[in-house]
Amino acid sequence: MTSVTVRDLVVRFGTKIAVDGVSLSIQPQELLMLLGPSGCGKTTVLRAVAGFVDPSAGSIHFGDEDVTRAPPHARKAAMVFQSFALWPHLSVADNVAFGLREQRLPKAEIAARVASALASTEIEGFGPRRIDELSGGEQQRVAIARALVVRPRCLLLDEPLASLDAKLRRSMRQEIRRLCKSFGLTAIYVTHDQKEALEIADRVAVMLNGRVHQVGSPGDVYRRPRSRAVAAFIGETNLVEGRVIACDSSAIRIETPLGPLTATTEQSITPAVGDRVWVSIRPECLRLSSTKLESSGENRLRGRSSTSVYLGDIAEHHLQIGPSTVSFFELNPAPGAVPPGAEVTVEVAPTDVVVIPFEADAHQAHPGSRAHPETT
Repeated sequence: MTSVTVRDLVVRFGTKIAVDGVSLSIQPQELLMLLGPSGCGKTTVLRAVAGFVDPSAGSIHFGDEDVTRAPPHARKAAMVFQSFALWPHLSVADNVAFGLREQRLPKAEIAARVASALASTEIEGFGPRRIDELSGGEQQRVAIARALVVRPRCLLLDEPLASLDAKLRRSMRQEIRRLCKSFGLTAIYVTHDQKEALEIADRVAVMLNGRVHQVGSPGDVYRRPRSRAVAAFIGETNLVEGRVIACDSSAIRIETPLGPLTATTEQSITPAVGDRVWVSIRPECLRLSSTKLESSGENRLRGRSSTSVYLGDIAEHHLQIGPSTVSFFELNPAPGAVPPGAEVTVEVAPTDVVVIPFEADAHQAHPGSRAHPETT
């Protein structure tokens, strides 16, 4: 098993910088998800690791071997493409065997390894079939079998489930993780699908505008984003500007347009009194207060319901609190429990109040974020 190390990678296409100083370290047998929106450079990073794109600067190592300028076939990496890239004129078995025949292996060994790859991807007996006789999920398994059969040093997956329907994508996520773990593969998986990344990754690297903004476990990236851009890109959040008014060993107090908020000190930063910061609160972390309050208190926010959307398992409510619109999710809601125009009090635990440096992406907005009124 091998590690993959990307150091200060830069890729330029003419005057455009597609990848701007990306560094990543993927451990042996680790599944790293490279997550970001379209056009952020994540596929370019993957293609550079595969050897299909020449870096303008930086280096790529497989273990101790510098492969920055090595041709693709010398890297012994296998890539699974979004389009599957199967040859329609070849049978399933011939598609899977293609790389082995390029290596000029004995026919008996090729047959044995193809049979093993088909069995491991649960398409045993599909060898004689034509590609156009297969469903989308079966074609994806053929593409994965073709990648696994060459026993790669690492597996590279470029949005491999994007062309499948939603139900099949869900079932294939865990299948890909199972295969990576059962074969002990080091894998880099590119996706724009946040749920996909959070569900199956060992670690997630969030990439925006050609740069990696944060790398961590799925839980860390979601619950403790280190920049406003990451907080807004991953899931939905309520983002407001605030100013630190008190800070000690146990708590951080912040004045915001929503009212005073208290956060724990378990943050990615240690702010000082007077610092401007961003505060991120996920909608699912806000809950209806069990106490009727006449006014807002610490970590209790009082507003007027503007709209509610009933979705069966949850309801998404929007509250107008001063100049801000705040969203919160109600689990297992009763239809009409929060009618438009009702005065509502919600509360949030200090552990769910995330403090982010103000200078981090302070003027970038993302669709997942809510109103960001500035304090005076």
